Amino acid sequence: MNIALIELYIIQMPLKSPFITHLGAVANREGIIVKITDKDGITGFGEGVAFSTPWYTEETVTTSLHMLSDILIPMLKQHPIKRPEDAAQAFQSIRRNHMAKAALETALWDLYAKQQTSSLSAMLNGTRNVIASGVVVATDSTANALKQIEQYLKEGYQRIKVKINPKQDYAFLAEIRKVYPELPIMADANSAYTLNDIDRIKALDELNLLMIEQPLGQDDIIEHAILQKEMKTPICLDESIVNFEDARKAVELGSCRVINIKVGRVGGLLEAKKIHDYCFLHNIPVWCGGMIEFGVSRAHNIALASLPGFTIPGDISSSNRFWEEDIIDPEVEVKDGLIKVPNSPGIGFSINEKRLNETLLSKRIFDFR
Repeated sequence: MNIALIELYIIQMPLKSPFITHLGAVANREGIIVKITDKDGITGFGEGVAFSTPWYTEETVTTSLHMLSDILIPMLKQHPIKRPEDAAQAFQSIRRNHMAKAALETALWDLYAKQQTSSLSAMLNGTRNVIASGVVVATDSTANALKQIEQYLKEGYQRIKVKINPKQDYAFLAEIRKVYPELPIMADANSAYTLNDIDRIKALDELNLLMIEQPLGQDDIIEHAILQKEMKTPICLDESIVNFEDARKAVELGSCRVINIKVGRVGGLLEAKKIHDYCFLHNIPVWCGGMIEFGVSRAHNIALASLPGFTIPGDISSSNRFWEEDIIDPEVEVKDGLIKVPNSPGIGFSINEKRLNETLLSKRIFDFR
């Protein structure tokens, strides 16, 4: 792929309002933007979506920077690649660190698609020109939740995800369901429960939810299988699925009826597509999860969600859902509940250099020439 230069931009931006779960609140989002330039001056962009602290996975911005700077980028120097798939193959010798791998791999996909003058969606065999958009409500107040939902429905979002925990679940959701009896609602527990709470979780069956996401342990598929057999509401797995084998085993065990695919969590677009293809073959609906990301990751998610198995609206919202101003141009926009899938080369968005530099904390440069 004739890589000449790799640049890492460590950026930080305040959210328009805090994103609250039982694991904590995110008010400022730190992240890594990867820029790869080839010898002809073509550039590809990826995004590292680890958080500043290890509340979602064990990775952080700091650990990702270490992996990129000291392990993964030097590997690309030592082993030149022809296609993005070659990088994924090379990275197999490194355990986990999926978000660091995905940051680099997604930039390679963008670069390669541009080199081939193909949209990233077409490169992944996407079939949609538009994708349906859902949105997340993360607040500890019923009044705030209802206010947010009202606004999101005005903006056209087609599915609402609500964060829950044992201190805020049935009564919280029941109040929302009372106001919106037909609204597609899903609940996301972020591993807040155990099997000791089985009766409490089963009570949610009454609320006609689209699904319950990751109610039990973040690395579990056994107990989720037990729970799913006791429930009519589909269980969706998120944190438990970090690679293709996790997805295959979960489906075979009956641990879930839906899978959330996040590019960063599974290590890149190649692994994400493998999970999609398997689920599509086995009639398991999938949807694209969000990571409170900036526009680069959002653009990769749009391309991925254009694949045929993504039948449930994902957590791909407008840029202005989180940011006063995003780092891409044009910004992602939801119109009538839909997002247009770009057909121009690569991710189909350019970088807003001015905004990128306004949010820049530090930068690292790796010269391959």
